Amino acid sequence: MKLLRGQWLGLAALVWLTGCASIGAPLPPTLELPRPPADLHAARKGAKVTLTWTIPPRTEDRQRVRYLGKTNICRSLDAILTACGKPVGEAAPPADFASKNKTAGQKLTASYTDTLPLDLRLRTALSSATYAVEVLNRDGRAAGLSNQVHVPLAETLLAPTDFSARLTAQGVVLAWSGPLLSLPSPNSLRRGYRVHRRIEGGQQEILVGEREAGMETNLSLTDQSFEWEKTYYYHVTTFTVIAQPGKPEVTIEGDDTPEVKVFADDVFPPAVPSGLQAVFSGPGQQPFIDLIWAPVTDADLDGYNVYRHEEGGAPVKVNSEPVKIPAFRDVQVVSGTKYFYSVSALDLRGNESVRSEEASESVP
Repeated sequence: MKLLRGQWLGLAALVWLTGCASIGAPLPPTLELPRPPADLHAARKGAKVTLTWTIPPRTEDRQRVRYLGKTNICRSLDAILTACGKPVGEAAPPADFASKNKTAGQKLTASYTDTLPLDLRLRTALSSATYAVEVLNRDGRAAGLSNQVHVPLAETLLAPTDFSARLTAQGVVLAWSGPLLSLPSPNSLRRGYRVHRRIEGGQQEILVGEREAGMETNLSLTDQSFEWEKTYYYHVTTFTVIAQPGKPEVTIEGDDTPEVKVFADDVFPPAVPSGLQAVFSGPGQQPFIDLIWAPVTDADLDGYNVYRHEEGGAPVKVNSEPVKIPAFRDVQVVSGTKYFYSVSALDLRGNESVRSEEASESVP
């Protein structure tokens, strides 16, 4: 049988295709199950537990996640979660997840804040809750639970409602009131308050000090580590420390008080000098009177002023510059005159103390 040219070309194409490719079994459709997160982290403050995790960019079969569903928040009193059960909350996927997940290497994070019910916090002081998250695809299916984290359930103290700060010459006095507590056993709970400070315009907080809650209702501490002429903000944070034999200590932060603003304006004079003595030089020398007194120990002391007057007169300062040591020699004396002296202390900001008790001496 004689084939036409077109038939020859078609037969040749069919033979070529048959020899170059074979049709295998069809691949099963992907379920697009996001990989469970492996970096779930929990942080508790007061009754709030904040969970953070990385949104899985890949599916179980290593494909890029195209469609993301919600994430179930799982919580249990069991030490190990085998299934989510009834979620205590859910986190919606980011609205722009699909577009952001196209960028290779971009890490997307999610978070959720859960409030611990009061009955759980009062359950037992040493119990804990277990958290996990379950990331679903758009069909509501998941590949499993994330890593699991444990959060202690011990109750924390309420933040004081009367926290105050008062500037004094000795420092910033911080005061508040707290409840009376029975003394905890040495190896269980320790509750108390921590005072933090930050400078105006800054975010870094400095721990000023701490007080344990217990048998006192009126609590206070004094901050002496600040710098004068600067503005600070103070607040109190409650804390609970769980200490069990053979286990590391666990600290739970409670709630914060509102910040209290303090401008450290130094309007406080130094201490008043004491122990002033006046001694005449003695015969046979150029007449002068030596003064000595006990040194003032204020950290910002700049020096002293010396005042003199004759009987019935008004005190007059006799030094032109602050005297740097607790001693002074007065050579401007006249024979046959009795002089009365007093001394004041001066700080770096020009605050001057009241004058000391007087000391007198006569020049023969």
